[in-house]
Amino acid sequence: MGLDETQAKPHERLAARLADDMGAVNALIAARMASEHAPRIPQVTAHLVEAGGKRLRPMLVLAAARMCGYGGPYHVHLAATVEFIHTATLLHDDVVDESARRRGRPTANLLWDNKSSVLVGDYLFARAFQLMIETGSLRVLDILANASATISEGEVLQLTAARDLATGEDTYLKIIRGKTAALFSAATEVGGVIAGAPDAQVRALFDYGDALGIAFQIVDDLLDYGGATDAIGKNVGDDFRERKLTLPVIKAVAKADAEERAFWTRVIEKGAQRDGDLAHAMALLDRHAALQATRAEALDWAEKAKAAILKLPDTELRGMLHDLADYVVARIS
Repeated sequence: MGLDETQAKPHERLAARLADDMGAVNALIAARMASEHAPRIPQVTAHLVEAGGKRLRPMLVLAAARMCGYGGPYHVHLAATVEFIHTATLLHDDVVDESARRRGRPTANLLWDNKSSVLVGDYLFARAFQLMIETGSLRVLDILANASATISEGEVLQLTAARDLATGEDTYLKIIRGKTAALFSAATEVGGVIAGAPDAQVRALFDYGDALGIAFQIVDDLLDYGGATDAIGKNVGDDFRERKLTLPVIKAVAKADAEERAFWTRVIEKGAQRDGDLAHAMALLDRHAALQATRAEALDWAEKAKAAILKLPDTELRGMLHDLADYVVARIS
């Protein structure tokens, strides 16, 4: 039975439209995550790759390339490259964050160990670079190499800034632009580049991916203080327990009185959390309308993504990417 277009979510419509390409991407991923000498590599990789993620990033590569009229084979290589980079960062992130859940399942570091997660992540980064080199495009290699460096930079910045109450919204934006939006924008940009699209279209694709990625991460941070556990694939309040200074908390801290600031200092900077602290944090976020203000910013970035995509050819795929920007923020409506 086919997918009902009227009922399907934007990412499902996109997946149906790109089904043949995604089949080729999945086959390439399966072939390249194999290892003749270290069977743990495909075991760990398959645990994450087959966990039911939406595959947004590889679909963005494919959609951008097809929208710009590409008819060659290398959009598949680039989509697989982006998924490998993403999977590698997830493996490393779960070790750094000491996470126990990812996409609703136990993390690889919990099922195996930290060493396996780090080393398999390194292997996937190497595989990603092999794949992108096969396209023969130095410009593509430059974009994805820069994105990989920016992702790592964003993660390191988060390490030093995420538990410091002096961290403001500008630094938060740098962090999420690095750790999340960089791969979204690289995905859409390389799709245009491999298709030989004009520079103005490539720039519009970059701007779309950048804004979409920022909206996506702001929504994720917002859902941590009010999403369903099944919907977000982790436990509500994980960011609070991990003492991450995300946008809702940054907004509440900016309006905090002395007593409230002392609370945030204790639970975020010092990590001396007690029973009832999450509920009190939620009450402070509500008092200062921090969740509503965060939601407004996510919606604003989604609007920027939609404005950018209008600069591209008016096709069915453009309409799907336009709707995808709405869907990313619809999770918080």
